[in-house]
Parts: sequence; structure tokens; C-alpha cells
Amino acid sequence: MAILTERVDRVLIVIISRFEARNAIDAEHADALYDAFVAFEGDEALDVAILYGEGGAFCAGADLKRLAKRQATGPDRSLDFPASGLKVPRAPMGPTRLTLSKPVIAAIEGPAVAGGMELALWADCRVMAVGSYMGVYNRRWGLPLSDGGTVRLPRLVGQGRAIEIILTGRKIDADECLRIGLCERVVPKGNAREAAEQMALQIGQFPQACLRADLRACRLQQSLSERTALEMEWRNCKGIFKKEGATGASKFALGAGRHGDPIDTLSDPARSSSVQSNSLPLHPWPA
Repeated sequence: MAILTERVDRVLIVIISRFEARNAIDAEHADALYDAFVAFEGDEALDVAILYGEGGAFCAGADLKRLAKRQATGPDRSLDFPASGLKVPRAPMGPTRLTLSKPVIAAIEGPAVAGGMELALWADCRVMAVGSYMGVYNRRWGLPLSDGGTVRLPRLVGQGRAIEIILTGRKIDADECLRIGLCERVVPKGNAREAAEQMALQIGQFPQACLRADLRACRLQQSLSERTALEMEWRNCKGIFKKEGATGASKFALGAGRHGDPIDTLSDPARSSSVQSNSLPLHPWPA
């Protein structure tokens, strides 16, 4: 399994170690990430977690090669939001529907793009190394944001800027991320994990009940609950994969558009009718 964990004092470091795939996430590794953070939440000996991608990449998003192979089997119904139930469902990238009581820091080297950017946005704060970058690179493949990107990005940088980033799918380097509020610190290349560990150890020195209460208050102050917004996002994007994403994943699997290179417009004859116009009912996600 390419999801590793290490402990430093009361800090858990969760490491994505699929550097041959630029730390892209498939269903198996999404399960492992989800399980790692659920275990972190329940471990009284741990106060702070760090999410880190090994080998010079934070996370290149979903593993589109695996996704292209699975498209014939239909959608994974286990990812749906339940009408009722106690367990928060695993998201496509793993933990991004979890609301933990403890802080998580993303330590970013290299690309944090597509679903990898959504993993970084799920964290409470982000440390980026010089040369690292974010971007909604899934824009090129017709794959919608489904791990909180449309919810968390506007809350971090403002709606207008978020919409520009989402619609253009452009690259946002570390300096711009710092300037617009997409990250909190920029450090020299190769130092993201070390800087995140220093931050985590500093956080761990404080009284934790108070710290977690303040963290919770910061999250709950948004006008729309994150859970309701996440459910809306998922209901909004569920049908997109069949209409555009399956074609995009197959093109990627054949070698097109690697490393952020532009690709030709998706040659889908049904494209003009693929835009959804939905009136979406909102149902509260059970706490």
C-alpha cells in the first residue's frame, strides 16, 4: 500500500507514496487515505496531522488511467451521500468529506492539481515549497470538482477569483497562492515537510481543547454549512463523468495532455447538450 504513516511526537504524517504516478489517487488509495484520517481523529495520542506527497509531487489528482478502465462498470454508488445514516461517506479522493476536530496541514512539493488541489484545500492550512503549484487541471478532461473544490476555494480566495481559477484551469504557482490566500507559507524547495512539522509541533504545544474549539468555531461561521454545500456539489457533478469525463479519462490513458499541456477540445458530438441545467434539492447531510 502506497499510503504510509509516520509519527513525530504527537504529530501524524500521512504520506502518499505513488511517485511513479505522481501520487495520483485511485479507489484503493482513497480508501487508505480516508481510513488513515479516521484513525487519526480517534487516536488520543495524536494532535495534528500532516498530509505530504513523496517524490517531488503532492498529488496529481485522480488516477485517470485506473478511472478509464473502470468507466464501463458504472459509478461507485458507495460515494453517494446517504439519505440517512451515521457514517460520513468516503469522497472520490478519500477524506475530503470528513470534518475532523484536529488540525491538518498540507505540505506541498510540486503539483497539487485537480483532486490533489482539493485534498490541499481540505487541509486547514497549506505550506508550499518554491516551485510547487496548484490548478484545476481536470478542466481539460471534462471531470468536475467533486472533493470540495467548488465549496472551499471560494471561501478561501473569494468567489470571483475562485470562478476564474476553476473555469480557466490555469496553473497557480506558490507565490500567487500565498498572495491570494491559497496557502499560508512558502518555503525553499524541499523544505515543505520540515516546515509543516515545525508548525505542527508548535500547534501541539498549546492546550488542545481550547485550540480545537476555536478551530471548530472558525469552520462553523460560514453562512452555508460545509456539509450541505458538499452534498450540493456532489449532486451537481454526478452525471458529468458519463457525459464528458469518461472521454477525457480515456484520452489521458492514451497519452494526451500530460504535465498540464493543453489538449484539443473534447471531440464529443453531444458536447453542446452536455451542460446541465438542474434545480437541485438540498438535503442536510447527517452529522
